[in-house]
Amino acid sequence: MLKIAVPNKGSLSESTIEMLREAGYRTRREPKELIVTDPDNEVEFFYLRPRDIAVYVGSGTVDAGITGRDLLLDAGVEAIELMTLGFGRSTFRYAAKPGLVASVADIEGKRVATSYPGLVRKDLADRGISADVVRLDGAVETAITLGVADVIADVVETGTTLRNQGLEVFGDPILHSEAVLIKGNRPGPEQAVDVLERRLMGVRTARTYVMLDYDCPRHLVDRATELTPGLESPTVSPLQDEEWVAVRAMVPRYGRNRVMDQLYDLGARAILVTDIAACRL
Repeated sequence: MLKIAVPNKGSLSESTIEMLREAGYRTRREPKELIVTDPDNEVEFFYLRPRDIAVYVGSGTVDAGITGRDLLLDAGVEAIELMTLGFGRSTFRYAAKPGLVASVADIEGKRVATSYPGLVRKDLADRGISADVVRLDGAVETAITLGVADVIADVVETGTTLRNQGLEVFGDPILHSEAVLIKGNRPGPEQAVDVLERRLMGVRTARTYVMLDYDCPRHLVDRATELTPGLESPTVSPLQDEEWVAVRAMVPRYGRNRVMDQLYDLGARAILVTDIAACRL
């Protein structure tokens, strides 16, 4: 039975559970459930702290897991990122009081507070910068005000929390993070993990694209399919009227109206938009 670690709480938990549910898996019904067995899919889900998931996957205790890329890299374990999942996006950056530092090079010799010491130490080492990294489990934004550090490195979303503490970001982002599917870097149930990956990819595709069907004058089909190239290539089928063809292609969900307008202007007709069902192999 495939063992999969998923976040038990935090910003990634709800979105992970919803995605697994859309992929056809059984998920927990109440927050206190820590282990959920799905015999129909031969999967066992373990609800763990997001920060611990990469460690369990890297050690081979579980076969795969869903966590943040930032947590994966911070853990420094032998685990492989298989795919991004399209939620939980964030940016990891340095911040300080205005005027204290102008660039990342100015961190040299200073104290950096963070909840991601492994990630920050690696970034500073890659840049050839020597600094004292102070690990904090939370409330990193107050570290400078309390005199614990000169600089912080933390997840930045809107930047409101930083501004409230009189801080501003500087330098290039350390990392762009989001939820990812990971597996261990050792032999395991590859086929079962592949099924999990295909199912989640099916959900992501269904969330990102819609199916567009339309009739198009045959002599304009090349121009029409340039507007609707699909993921690989559109399907073009003959109609009873030899002057027309039927076209089917996937188009980005949030750009479909613009594409439809362009097709109408081109002379297409009978345009139909259909949601794509997630793949449940």
